[in-house]
Amino acid sequence: MYKRIKGTEDIFGDDIKYWYYIENVVKETVRLYGYSEIRTPIFEATELFIRSVGEETDIVQKEMYTFEDKGQRSITLRPEGTAPTIRAFIENSMMATGLPKRLFYIGPMFRYERPQKGRQRQFHQFGIELIGSSSPLADAEAIIVADRVLKNLGLLNYTIKINSIGCDKCRANYKNALKEYYSDKLDNVCDDCKRRYNTNVLRLLDCKVDVEYVKNAPKITDYLCDECKYHYEETKRLLDNLKINYVEDPLLVRGLDYYNGVVFEIHHGDLGAQSAIGGGGRYDKLIKELGGSQTPSLGFAMGIERLIIALKNEKIPVEDIKNNEIFVAHLGEQARIEALKIAEDLRDNGISVVFSTMERGLSAQLKHASRLKCKLCVIVGENELERNVVILRNMETGEQIEIERDYVVGTAKEWIEE
Repeated sequence: MYKRIKGTEDIFGDDIKYWYYIENVVKETVRLYGYSEIRTPIFEATELFIRSVGEETDIVQKEMYTFEDKGQRSITLRPEGTAPTIRAFIENSMMATGLPKRLFYIGPMFRYERPQKGRQRQFHQFGIELIGSSSPLADAEAIIVADRVLKNLGLLNYTIKINSIGCDKCRANYKNALKEYYSDKLDNVCDDCKRRYNTNVLRLLDCKVDVEYVKNAPKITDYLCDECKYHYEETKRLLDNLKINYVEDPLLVRGLDYYNGVVFEIHHGDLGAQSAIGGGGRYDKLIKELGGSQTPSLGFAMGIERLIIALKNEKIPVEDIKNNEIFVAHLGEQARIEALKIAEDLRDNGISVVFSTMERGLSAQLKHASRLKCKLCVIVGENELERNVVILRNMETGEQIEIERDYVVGTAKEWIEE
């Protein structure tokens, strides 16, 4: 017997309603802000992620699913959604249709991580990209959209954390301050941080091992240039005016190298160690880095699996999918032909119907209908067929009536809508 690969999940049964719910809320919410969907391949050239995410990040160093295809090309299953979206933006000359461009995506991502609750090797994200604006209005919009999505899902127990990691000029001074701070601590930090100290010192702030050192590290907001400071303050002012709740986290840097300026993360209070349900920020240099022209942009992504855990923990009611509303049972050769017609008539009226395709007796068919939690059963037998009637049976109460064939659809709709 084959088993699923470690770090993956089979999604079925009652859980499916959460996926439908999130996907529908997301699509409707971002539609209100003018975002259109983009679907990119799940694998890309490896170099795309090395150039965008950063060669010294944990994603590139440890987590990417990379392989050589039959053409001896290095291919990677996408670990995140921004780089493929930007690649598509450049390759398909989307700038020609005007800026800003508002795009969103939903789909699977892949990272080789240690599986645990809320963290899988195949996981799913949705995200938005707002391409072409350098204004604080764009930063505010991204955070507002994220907040609106969570509110529309019904979630309450979340915190939006924001920070600014400045521009290249800001970070040069800040990196020197970080290096000086960590210079006498190198013997005590983890091996990853020893490497990061020389390759990408900002990644020291992402360390989950040496957290005490991180807490006392210099704050980048103390090193912002006037332009970056204005942009950050204006973004906060816009959020304040719209009464968006947030907290400032001066040590927040995000885990990908392409970020600059305003960054943010969203944490949910019921998720424990894996509390981050989303995050994003500005990436003004990424499009040029990937071969396009200089184009200021930003975006965010949220993890669907973690949102589902949050919904369950907050006990948010999610409506069941309207499957198996009516079961159509039949007895006899001619009856099953008429029963099949009735099933199609009901479906033409938007009703979910399970038709009995097994050669079973009536008792077995009713038992199966009960197992499927059907609300109503339509029974067609040879005797009923001769009299142009059918039997409607309420599967919850056991009540049943006999009605003329022409009134099946109308009566059935009334019963299931009660």
